[in-house]
Amino acid sequence: MHRVGSTGNTSNSSRPRREKRLTYVLNDANDSRHCSGINCLVISKLSLLGGNDYLFSGSRDGTLKRWELADDSAVCSATFESHVDWVNDVVVTGETLVSCSSDTTLKTWRPFSDGVCTRTLRQHSDYVTCLAAASKNSNIVASGGLGREVFIWDIEAAMAPVSRTSEAMDDDTSNGVLSSGNSVLSGTTVRSTNATNSASLHTSQLQGYTPIAAKGHKESVYALAMNDVGTLLVSGGTEKVVRVWDPRSGAKQMKLRGHTDNVRALILDSSGRFCLSGSSDSIIRLWDLGQQRCVHSYAVHTDSVWALASTPNFSHVYSGGRDLSLYLTDLNTRESLLLCMEKHPLLRLTLQDDSIWVATTDSSLHRWSAEGQNPPKMFQRGGSFLAGNLSFTRARACLEGSALVPVNTQPSFVIPGSPGIVQHEILNNRRHVLTKDAEGTVKLWEITRGAVLEDYGKVSFEEKKEELFEMINLAQETLRGLLAHWLSRRRQRLATQVSANGDFPVGQENALRNHISSRIDVHDDAETHIAGIHPAFDFSTTSSPSIITEGSQGGPWRKKITDLDGTEDEKDFPWWCLECVLHGRLSPRESLKCSFYLHPYEGTTVQVLTQGKLSAPRILRIQKVINYVLEKMVLDRPLDSSNSETTFTPGLSGNQSHAAVVGDGSLRSGARVWQQKAKPLVEILCNNQVLSPDMSLATVRAYIWKKPDDLYLYYRLVQNR
Repeated sequence: MHRVGSTGNTSNSSRPRREKRLTYVLNDANDSRHCSGINCLVISKLSLLGGNDYLFSGSRDGTLKRWELADDSAVCSATFESHVDWVNDVVVTGETLVSCSSDTTLKTWRPFSDGVCTRTLRQHSDYVTCLAAASKNSNIVASGGLGREVFIWDIEAAMAPVSRTSEAMDDDTSNGVLSSGNSVLSGTTVRSTNATNSASLHTSQLQGYTPIAAKGHKESVYALAMNDVGTLLVSGGTEKVVRVWDPRSGAKQMKLRGHTDNVRALILDSSGRFCLSGSSDSIIRLWDLGQQRCVHSYAVHTDSVWALASTPNFSHVYSGGRDLSLYLTDLNTRESLLLCMEKHPLLRLTLQDDSIWVATTDSSLHRWSAEGQNPPKMFQRGGSFLAGNLSFTRARACLEGSALVPVNTQPSFVIPGSPGIVQHEILNNRRHVLTKDAEGTVKLWEITRGAVLEDYGKVSFEEKKEELFEMINLAQETLRGLLAHWLSRRRQRLATQVSANGDFPVGQENALRNHISSRIDVHDDAETHIAGIHPAFDFSTTSSPSIITEGSQGGPWRKKITDLDGTEDEKDFPWWCLECVLHGRLSPRESLKCSFYLHPYEGTTVQVLTQGKLSAPRILRIQKVINYVLEKMVLDRPLDSSNSETTFTPGLSGNQSHAAVVGDGSLRSGARVWQQKAKPLVEILCNNQVLSPDMSLATVRAYIWKKPDDLYLYYRLVQNR
């Protein structure tokens, strides 16, 4: 999967104030594989579709996948595509799948039917990192994130049909998922689409429902856990403490101290009395919440503990993390066993009968033998050791000095993933992208077709980049290719509407198409003009790209281009996309020059020879303007500047910068030096503020002047210091 971004409105247009972008994702031919690290896993025991278990995985590629599991097979039966950033966690509660993402949203899905996103919940102000659900209370889900927030959701209430108010509709035009972190919505409602694996487009505020907030976190939250009936919630993060809450009210109950680094993983037993925590300090701690203290600590890892999974009776714990190791530990006897070694850090663990599924920063999933229903059988194989309660450094020295042999050397089953792209280079023709993946394979992509042109294998990326060398603007052709299916469906719908209204006889298809094209969709001259440059790019429909964008209402959404049904409009697309596709017009590029006037400051008697409005590159420093003033200053010396094309050199020590006025008032380079007396000290001001010589004109215009009209600068002489 490869993302390609298109910029939005960068001019001084009075249309949307916030830039809207459209990004398209080039999918691999084998779209049934993840192509980046897998952050979360959950097993569903709801055997509704054939008697097998189902594994749901969420990845850093922004998608979730449903795997139908058998003894020696795993088939990807659905891909859920709606998030626009990493999927960080996923839980199954009743008949609903809930996921959270770095796009700051939670999404609900119908996991065992068509896989459609049924609702988008927006309450967090930053990345949502973790979820927790009550297995015996299918309505309760908790979410936590980097914004120091934990919310407890009643899923049934959050998904109830709601009405829209005028205030909510107004808010839609200004509030979005990726806007400032201070913009917090009370909830959302989403219009579901009929296509499988598609994004929901429209969002609005939920009226009458707000999740319960567990207030009191001072830093980011990385881990949550809840007991079976949903009466106890624990949280952990960068505060290095475990906080305990009542999820029914959001009230704080206790705070447990002991870890010396971030708390990254938490699990509760079914009763809610015991809690296990894993931390970046490499220690696993067992807490007795009734006694409000740590009763055991286990030092088995040599680096951060990122993942925990326990047996149903809470007698043994499986742990993994940054040290690539998966350990099994008996919580009563403290006996530990190294089950296996992965090649990448472990991010998530989940038990399935006698096996354990492991997700890592790699795109593949591994299943290992774990004897989850009878863990003592694993210890009968030998090789165990006694877990101590040593500090991090002592545990490292102790374990690294011993040669632990893993029980398993190969996983019992692998769900392969596609290697992620780790390096890329856009070639000079702006059509081709050279990529290198995690396995070292170098490929050449044609972004106008969304396909791999050449697979060079494992060769030198730098050498291949130098070998492939050839400038054109591809924005129009890219957009027209991406939205060709949408435009076709739009025309079909318009034709149906016109025919139904009786405007034209049904048989006159060609005349009708020409009428719709000229009247509603495309100006003929613009279409001809665009086509004369390059034809619209032809993207594959078998592995079609996905687009990520947002319109005037709601937040970002994601959909495959073949799932667009023609009903999307300015509420769903940025206005500049529609301008380009329907009318053949792209928003103007931002000018690279800045116009300004230069006048003496009030009370200054010194005059400068100028010729009205000046223009200069936006990156020009104020020091250059000072040099210009020095050259054109009228003091007690003759100025042989009768020629309007006079040039000069400012004469600053150690600086050979040049500037001058030529005919039209543009600042140009020159070569004359201040000679007759010591150079005076000049200050440049804007809005009565003295400007630093290191400032650029663009900075002054954006942060000091703050107006759309021409910039006014003022100069004055100051006493030499």
